[in-house]
Amino acid sequence: MPDVPLPIFLDGFSTTPIAPEARDALLLALTLPANAGSSHYAGERAANTVMAARTSVAKLVGAAPGEIIFTSGATEANNLAVFGVAQSAAGQDPKRQRIVVSSVEHKAVSAPAERLKQFGFDVVVAPVDRFGRVDLQATSSLIDEQTLLVCVMAANNETGVVQPVAEVTAIAHAHGALVHCDAAQAAGKIELDVVALEVDYLSLSGHKLYGPMGVGALYVSAIAPKLEPVQFGGGQQSGLRPGTEPVPLIAAFGAACDLAMAQMAADTAHGRESAEAFLHRLATHQIRFTRTTGEADVIPGSLSLMINALEAEDLVMSVSRQVSLSTGSACTSGQIIPSHVLKAMGKTDDEARSVFRLFFSRYTTPEEVELSADIIAAAVGKLTRATGRFAQ
Repeated sequence: MPDVPLPIFLDGFSTTPIAPEARDALLLALTLPANAGSSHYAGERAANTVMAARTSVAKLVGAAPGEIIFTSGATEANNLAVFGVAQSAAGQDPKRQRIVVSSVEHKAVSAPAERLKQFGFDVVVAPVDRFGRVDLQATSSLIDEQTLLVCVMAANNETGVVQPVAEVTAIAHAHGALVHCDAAQAAGKIELDVVALEVDYLSLSGHKLYGPMGVGALYVSAIAPKLEPVQFGGGQQSGLRPGTEPVPLIAAFGAACDLAMAQMAADTAHGRESAEAFLHRLATHQIRFTRTTGEADVIPGSLSLMINALEAEDLVMSVSRQVSLSTGSACTSGQIIPSHVLKAMGKTDDEARSVFRLFFSRYTTPEEVELSADIIAAAVGKLTRATGRFAQ
C-alpha cells in the first residue's frame, strides 16, 4: 500500500475538507477587496460575485436567488428561522403557540425552540424510531391548529439518517403550520428541492458541503410569511440579515455548491463504495459491530457504528494521531454525556457511549479506507484485551 498521509480525516460529520475550487474562489475574491454595498466599480464587482454565489446556492436546493439569505452558518440560519417565525407570529396569529421539534434536531434548532418557552410557547418533541427516523404517526398526533412551526432536519448530523421531510411538511401544512428544515448535513450530498419538499424555511452550511467555515444561508420561501429580523443594522439583505457580506466566503460557498451539483452522482457512488469497503475490511479483522441506523436511508458515505465491548471515546483518542473520528457523545464538565440523538433512538447510556461515527468524503481514497479500517481494528483489539472485555 502506498504511503498515506496521517491522520486520515474521517470526521466529515463535523466538517468537510474545503474543495480546491472553493479555496480558489475564496483566494481570488480576497485579492479583489471591496464592499458589495459600495457604488463604485469594485463594489459592483463584489456585488456581482455575491449575486452569482446566491444563484448557485439557490440552484442547489431548487430555490430562486431572491429566496436566499446569507448568514454566518447554519446555526445563525436556524436561530433566524425559529426566532423570526415566533416574532412574526406574535403580532399576526397569536393563537398559534405550539412548536414541534423532532427529538434528533441539532442543538442549533432545539435550543432556540426551548428558549421560546420563556415567551409562552408550547414546545413539544416528536419522537423517532429505533433507527433514528422521525415517527410520522406520532408526529401527526402532535400537530394541531395551534401549531405555529414544525422543525425537522433533512439528515441527522450524528447518524446520517435521512428524514421524511416531505411527509412531515404535508402533515404540518394541512393544519396551517409552517415548516423549517435544517439541511446542513444533507445539502450537496443528496438531492434537495425546496419546491418538491414544500418547506417554508431551510438552513444551509458552507463547511458541510466542501466550502469554508463561517458562511451559510437560509432559504425563505417567497410565499411563506415574512420573518422578523433578530439583528439590526445597515439594512443589507432586505434588512433580514444586516451586515457587510463576506464576499470571499460567499464566493467560495457558491463555488462549493456548483461543484456539489456537478459531482453529486459521483460523490454518492464513491461514498457508498467507501463505506461498504470499510465495513468489509473491519469484518475481515473479525471486528463485530452494529450499524445504529439499521436499514434506514443514510447520507452516502456516512456510518454510525456501535461496538458493544468498547468505549468509543477510548477508541477515538487511541487512534487520533492516525485517524480522525468522533463519537456520539459530548463532554460536559469533565463527564461524557450520551448523545441526545442516541438516547432518542432508545440506546442505553452504555450503548450510546460505544457509538462512533465516520464520514467518507469526496476526497477519501481507497488506500485511506483500507488503512483506517486496519488501524481501527488494531486499536479495538488492544482496547478490548486491555479491559478484559470482548466485542460481541
